[in-house]
Amino acid sequence: MRSSSVGSKPSRRSFLKTTAASGAALVVGFYLPEMAFAEGQEAPRVNPFNAWVRIDSDGKVTLTAAKSEMGQGVLTSLAMILADELEVDWKMVHIQQAETKPEIYPDLGTGGSGSVAGSYLPLRQAGAAAREMLVLTAAKTWRVDPVTCRATDGAVFHNPRGHRLAYAELVEKASKLPVPDLETVKLKNPDNFRYIGKSIPRVDSPSKVDGTAQFGLDVRVPGMLYAVVARCPVFEGKAKHFDATKAKALPGVRAVVEIPAVVDGSHSAGGIAVVADNTWAAIRGRQALEIEWDNGPHAGESSESLSAQLQSLTAKPAKLVRETGNVEAALSHEGPAKIEAAYELPFLAHATMEPMNCTADVRADHAEVWAPTQGPVWIRDLVAQVSGLPKESVAVHTTLMGGAFGRRYQTDFAVEAAQMSKALGKPVHVVWTREDDMQHDFYRPAFHHRLAAVLDGQKVTAWRHRMSSTPIAPYWRPNGKPEESEVGGAVYLPYLVPNFRLEYAPAASGVPRAWWRSVENSSNGFVVESFVDELAAAAKTDPLEFRLRLIGAPRKVGDLKDEDNPPLDTARFKALLELVAGKSGWGKPLSPGRARGIAAFYSFNTYAAQVAEVSVASGGKLRVHRVTCAVDCGRAVDPDGVKAQMESAIVYALSAALMGEITIANGSVQQSNFNDYQVLRMNDMPEIEVFIMPSTVAPTGIGEPGVPPLAPAVTNAIFAATGKRIRRLPIRAEDLA
Repeated sequence: MRSSSVGSKPSRRSFLKTTAASGAALVVGFYLPEMAFAEGQEAPRVNPFNAWVRIDSDGKVTLTAAKSEMGQGVLTSLAMILADELEVDWKMVHIQQAETKPEIYPDLGTGGSGSVAGSYLPLRQAGAAAREMLVLTAAKTWRVDPVTCRATDGAVFHNPRGHRLAYAELVEKASKLPVPDLETVKLKNPDNFRYIGKSIPRVDSPSKVDGTAQFGLDVRVPGMLYAVVARCPVFEGKAKHFDATKAKALPGVRAVVEIPAVVDGSHSAGGIAVVADNTWAAIRGRQALEIEWDNGPHAGESSESLSAQLQSLTAKPAKLVRETGNVEAALSHEGPAKIEAAYELPFLAHATMEPMNCTADVRADHAEVWAPTQGPVWIRDLVAQVSGLPKESVAVHTTLMGGAFGRRYQTDFAVEAAQMSKALGKPVHVVWTREDDMQHDFYRPAFHHRLAAVLDGQKVTAWRHRMSSTPIAPYWRPNGKPEESEVGGAVYLPYLVPNFRLEYAPAASGVPRAWWRSVENSSNGFVVESFVDELAAAAKTDPLEFRLRLIGAPRKVGDLKDEDNPPLDTARFKALLELVAGKSGWGKPLSPGRARGIAAFYSFNTYAAQVAEVSVASGGKLRVHRVTCAVDCGRAVDPDGVKAQMESAIVYALSAALMGEITIANGSVQQSNFNDYQVLRMNDMPEIEVFIMPSTVAPTGIGEPGVPPLAPAVTNAIFAATGKRIRRLPIRAEDLA
């Protein structure tokens, strides 16, 4: 999921900040960047922190982090960075979730694969500053030059005299010192890292094993009631009339409440809420409701009508996004081969294992919310909006999450809980069933792409890409540019193409949409890497060899002035292709009936390449046997965590490629549960190997970059095995037979 407090991008800049001392503890504040400021303008100086390092008098180190743990292991990675730079024993490090106070913590959002990438340098700076203050305190105590002292294992040593002072003995005096300039503080030599680059057991594992971990569904507060909501099956529809007599007569049902839709900032659907003593009673009460729906303006929408609209939009010129050279002249030139292809991708649901849920306790003068959320500030603001309370009177507690993938950046589930709690004057725990979750998601947009290229021998002299989708940005912001979250990964290619043109046209749809793991890269990765493979086949050249040749000499590709989005480095891209090819045995014989496909993509400042090994049996039965993955994400803070993220991305992407499709009929989603929106089962799981490119550059994103290469690697392997091109997802048996 893109870092998207509706459209914002993570900044790489860090700023000099102030600090605070508290009792007998050394507290170092620092700013984990996300907010963008005007060029040359400093971030606000008033409480501009969103994380704190605390060293208590007993030597315990606590990191308060403003990042949500949703299974990606971010709390472990952040703690590793801190412990390494601070020179403390890993066993003494603890981590806690930050309060939702944006005036203190500017970046409480978790998305865009930016948590470790954005926190790496600030965490190191804060750890180094705290270490420097402790060393200076010890040196003053011994009356020696600080350069003759060293810190390690939670203590400061002065070897010439054999002195040693534990951090716990230094904290009180150190807390009174001014904090060093975080921009110039001396950082540890990476050659001496103890934890960074090693794999360490995750800090959240023990609580998940012993059952003490608190997910959203685990929240219990005194006097809490449970609720489910009957929502109109057609998007933007509403209740015309309802009769709750039968529902209220059921045991355990306490109330039936109509809640309005909240479009501004939330897009919550509204509906009829049934509140009860337990979830089952609430569900039974909902089943007993008699509701007449006003289906609203989108009742006529269908997947077929949308597909026709998308195809008509890509069949003609659209808004120019980027152009170099003269594509139309090159396409009209007689002689060289012209290759054309069209690709189609459906809506996709997030399908998190833990469905949406939230607990809210709204009182006359304050509110508390317990939410599994990627965007706690957004929830705070919307709860304040629907409750009528000042924002500072709303406390949001972020819980652990059973998956997110972008879905938990939304606020609808929290808005519903707050509406019900306000109406009843009691804490309410709203729970979505799987059917609610599947049919009232914010979906990855549906796409259609139409490409044309000129192939002159082994060279691609022209590339025209027309795409259309149901865009995210204008759905959330009236002034949002339609192409904003749609064209990434297709604007700049790693391949040498002198004449290039990208066009985009938005399609109209009532289907809610939002950020989905890797956002538009999941679509554009499939399209770009499939089309490159088609060009390789037309050139009668091995797909790997064709790519390497087309990359050309090392260069930087992208907007060189955009400091927040580093340009693609073709040397790194090429090296990763070579790494994954070597590790996968590319070019070596395979078992009869099997074939390999390759794809690579750059997203979230990370390079990912994959080789899929597949077979296609009679009747179009596809089997993905093996996926070899290589990733260049800069320095890997937690290698096991990186591998787990790439494995997770491959499973997620393979589920979508093989089975993922949300279809619309009469303005409603037709899928309802995992029986008709399937995900990969264990018996279908391929063997996965992940190889991390060694690197000394700063870490980059890792949660999402593993998604884009998977689908094209699989479909390119299908072509190698059968000669059939797959240009629409999910992969269907009829397209293989």
